[in-house]
Amino acid sequence: MTGFDHDVVIVGSGFGASVAALRLASKGYGVHVFEAGRRFEDADFAKTSWNLRRYLWAPAIGCFGVQRIHKLPHVMVLAGAGVGGGSLNYANTLYEPGPAFFEDRQWRGLADWEAELAPHYATAKRMLGVVAEYPHSGPVEQIMADAADDLGVGDTFRRAPVGVWFGRPGETVPDPFFGGDGPDRTGCTLCGNCMVGCRVGAKNTLAKNYLALAERLGTTIEPLRTVVEVRERPGGGFDVTTVRSGAWFGRARRTVSAEQVVLGAGTWGTQQLLHRMKDSGALPRLSDALGRLTRTNSEALDGAVAVSVPDGLGLASGVAITTSFHVDERTHVENVRYGPGSNLMGMLATGLVPGGRPLLGRLGALVGGALRHPITTLRLSSLHRWSERGIIALVMQTADNSLTLSLRRRFGRPVLTSAQGEGEPNPSHLPGAHLAAQAIAARMQAAGGVPAAARGSWPEVFGIPLTAHFLGGAVVAGDPEHGVVDPFHRVWGHPGLHVVDGAAVPANPGVNPSLTITAMAERALSYWPRRSAADARPTQEELLAERS
Repeated sequence: MTGFDHDVVIVGSGFGASVAALRLASKGYGVHVFEAGRRFEDADFAKTSWNLRRYLWAPAIGCFGVQRIHKLPHVMVLAGAGVGGGSLNYANTLYEPGPAFFEDRQWRGLADWEAELAPHYATAKRMLGVVAEYPHSGPVEQIMADAADDLGVGDTFRRAPVGVWFGRPGETVPDPFFGGDGPDRTGCTLCGNCMVGCRVGAKNTLAKNYLALAERLGTTIEPLRTVVEVRERPGGGFDVTTVRSGAWFGRARRTVSAEQVVLGAGTWGTQQLLHRMKDSGALPRLSDALGRLTRTNSEALDGAVAVSVPDGLGLASGVAITTSFHVDERTHVENVRYGPGSNLMGMLATGLVPGGRPLLGRLGALVGGALRHPITTLRLSSLHRWSERGIIALVMQTADNSLTLSLRRRFGRPVLTSAQGEGEPNPSHLPGAHLAAQAIAARMQAAGGVPAAARGSWPEVFGIPLTAHFLGGAVVAGDPEHGVVDPFHRVWGHPGLHVVDGAAVPANPGVNPSLTITAMAERALSYWPRRSAADARPTQEELLAERS
């Protein structure tokens, strides 16, 4: 558009951002994407998680991998980095949430969300190449089914819907999804390293679908550029300032202008940017609800580990997540695996300690167990072939709990911090997760003939849960008193600014949220007009008038 460098600048390239890149390019907009992480070809991913430079994201020390780790007082966050965002290191798992999510009090009065989003879930499934049920069977899948039976919830067991091209293992074929318009694909070899980065080319990352198609339509993607400011221009539009990711010196600060900006930097990135822009006055009308209703998907990462590799079980063979069951109506359990050699995340694991105790009580239980069984404790704690000895249990809930995020100064710099928010207290442990881990451990020991034990995580011992699905904080709401974006994902008070990533998700879905983020973004982008056409969406003033 005349007067701007770009019609639309998109910050980030994860699920929501990638939808925006494709849909806006198809409507005639000039789209430019800034991504803090690097671009990966299949062969660029780490072979195992021990290749820290290619696996971890810590650009200040030269690590430009796919795995981000962030720490807040009340949660430790695992997230993705690179062109394709969280799709590069997620577990390919694409569930739809249950009714509790669509009926959450935060947004239930705005629409019949289950019906409203249904066609967009269908589009998202088609674009992400969802296979409705993981098509392979093995010992892990049987262990999970048996554990569900032991807990009396066998009727809830199911195979996971996954976004993977199975085809013939290792065989490369022309694009099987988009009539030849996408990249060639290679059949899954069940190597287990989906969350380290798929070197085979079987995983349906965003670089294989939305982003590949968007670039064919003219979208430009600039990796290794971190957005540090989005500032409202006096005459309309925005200035977007970036620096070179991870640079100590020579940051190459650069500013471009855009008529509209779409934020899709993931919940952590989007919240951090919005908080800083509110604090600096760059976006002066941002809602005071910013940071409220930040969700962790009420998650825990527990599991089971054997003292040695069980013969014949092949625990590390398969895609990352293959099955799930419900311990109760709001607690969802999935098995998770890493491939052989990818043992780094085992450093987070430790003994399973009873929840509900003070810190000294939890530490005492851990030390007591080690003193009673020192040899077994050492063997369970070993990282040697850890991924081949265990099953991680990823546990999620639809519980109505939240955190509130805000800025505080650390050594003069603004950083995110957290406090307990609305609803139930954000849990530091989940009793249902412990039950599931114990049932899985018992079945693993029976199947493998090797002693096995339920395991927890070090953050959980210290009362800090882990989450791989950080959500909310800039949520959909009917007015700026209760949320940051309107039902069309426009930021209240700044309607040329949009949030389409997990930060807009208003409730805990209780399942992996990637499909929901994609569907919500598909819906939001479906309402955008074609470039230069009239906008049929009601203005924010009209939306507020309807509510009054």
